[in-house]
Amino acid sequence: MNLLTKKTKLIENILDFLYPNPISTLYYTNEYTLLIAVILTARSKEKKVNEITKYLFKKIQTPKDIIHLSVEKIKNFIKNIGLHNKKSKNIYDLSTILINKYNSIIPKNISELKFLPGVGHKTASVFLSHVSNIPVFPVDTHIHRMMYRWKLSDGKNVKKTEKDAKRIFNKIIWRKLHLQIIFYAKKYSPSKNWDVKKDIIYQELLRKNLL
Repeated sequence: MNLLTKKTKLIENILDFLYPNPISTLYYTNEYTLLIAVILTARSKEKKVNEITKYLFKKIQTPKDIIHLSVEKIKNFIKNIGLHNKKSKNIYDLSTILINKYNSIIPKNISELKFLPGVGHKTASVFLSHVSNIPVFPVDTHIHRMMYRWKLSDGKNVKKTEKDAKRIFNKIIWRKLHLQIIFYAKKYSPSKNWDVKKDIIYQELLRKNLL
């Protein structure tokens, strides 16, 4: 067993012990509200987004619900979220396209998804990880940080980190691993006030000379 295999097995085993059945904590009620919620989390805390969407999704459930509102009204709903001006316009435009082009059904093709306003590669990947069996490995800031700290990627950019993660980890566990790493990073290995001694995986990797 080479060093990389030992390292990945150790990481996977600890994550499986801590988070055997990880479930997304993002609040949504259907595929459409899921996509909206994922868009809203860009550069925003999930906790804040959940607070707003628990109220917002009582008002909107479909693209048609959105286009009956003005961009200003959407903006007013999400005004406490980062980039709310841009996001409100994107949500309105996206809903219009879904109605006119897709009969209000969200496409499950990553290329088509990425053409929708406000939906980049990461947003499309997160959405697909929830609603399809298409193998995706969405990389956010938490996963990017952990891949660098575990010396599994060089930290140059998120695109490179995603490529490395897909190469290193088995496709079968991508969906689960994506959530496990995020949960772990938030609790044990944050970007600020990182206490190395409390970082279980980092300490184990050090102890076994795998860093």
